[in-house]
Amino acid sequence: MVLTLAGSDPSGGAGIQADILTLASLGCHPLSVITAITVQDTVGVNDLMVLDADWVNDQARFLMEDMQVAAFKIGMLGSVENVAVVAQLIADYPDIPVVLDPVLASGGGHELADEDLIGAMRDMLIPQVSILTPNSLEARRLASNDPDDDEELTLDQCAERLLGLGCPYLLITGTHENTKEVVNSLYGQDGVVRADHWERLPGSYHGSGCTLASAIAGMLATGLLLPEAVREA
Repeated sequence: MVLTLAGSDPSGGAGIQADILTLASLGCHPLSVITAITVQDTVGVNDLMVLDADWVNDQARFLMEDMQVAAFKIGMLGSVENVAVVAQLIADYPDIPVVLDPVLASGGGHELADEDLIGAMRDMLIPQVSILTPNSLEARRLASNDPDDDEELTLDQCAERLLGLGCPYLLITGTHENTKEVVNSLYGQDGVVRADHWERLPGSYHGSGCTLASAIAGMLATGLLLPEAVREA
């Protein structure tokens, strides 16, 4: 069983619906905690309502007391208060691997996190997770010490800073980079563990990050070690 905590996407392309579809396709039983409700379609997010932190906490705690969870997958949290309750949740279950997909904006560019929320993730969540899976834009926002600084960090610099926060692995996806191929790079404490190259498809797609992070969580739940889980996902 994998417990996913994420926002709802009525289109089914991203968010908790994508998590559920992905985990089920891998033979896992998905447990789902909704953190926010969105008004969106395949193009973008029109509106967002973040759930109260007590509701998020209660959803998760009731499930954890009832069922044996093999992995956590965390997506959009929506508020500093939700970051805090989720950080405490995973701290109470330190032996369960955690995949954090730090959703900071929708695929269409709608902002889903402010600097306070990003700071809370840096301080409370990232040090506890098994792997962080940002796209390149999210990696730069999370790694930036000054959001007003115009100097663009390289992905290697982002990796050094984010791994320095305490997470053992970091997977930066390259769909937003201006490269011929999409390159997903897995970093560990000693540098690049693996880099996978994919043909860049025409068009724009939302939910690929949610799907990938959920697949990693599903593979971890089956007992694979993290680098192998990333390869299979």
